[in-house]
Amino acid sequence: MKKILFLFVAVTALLSCSDKPGKTEFSKQTLSEKLVGLDEVSITFDEILKRHEGSTVVIDVWASWCPDCVKGFPAVAALQKEFPEVDYVFLSADKTTASWKEAIAKYDLQGDHYYIADGMKGSFGKSITLDWIPRYIVVDKTGKIALFKAIEADATELITVLKKLK
Repeated sequence: MKKILFLFVAVTALLSCSDKPGKTEFSKQTLSEKLVGLDEVSITFDEILKRHEGSTVVIDVWASWCPDCVKGFPAVAALQKEFPEVDYVFLSADKTTASWKEAIAKYDLQGDHYYIADGMKGSFGKSITLDWIPRYIVVDKTGKIALFKAIEADATELITVLKKLK
């Protein structure tokens, strides 16, 4: 009986760690979610993606209060250096727009910036199953999701996907 219980727990744990392989499109809900630009104007996620049509895009979901996010910024800068043809979109789950904007300047984050007004646990976060930040998503030149979830900017899987999309 213990072996069966252990097997059940092990299989459940493995399945819960899955990042939903095969997910190639954002849901209609995700695309319709509104974020806020640096100009403080609302914009849908779909409109953000359309601004980058025809380009490979790395989406970095982060917050200034997140130590792993801050630790990952040098790896993001290295990615930008290795893959300068890629567009970088930063989505902040900060608690305030002031802390979001201060962090962009403090860490010299280069790319397009948007604010998730309801934070990582809000409707946008739920729509992309956001359970950890930083979170990196790669969108290919056709607008399809090439990588739905990486939690480190220097993850082998992330770099492999970017090299493949060059």
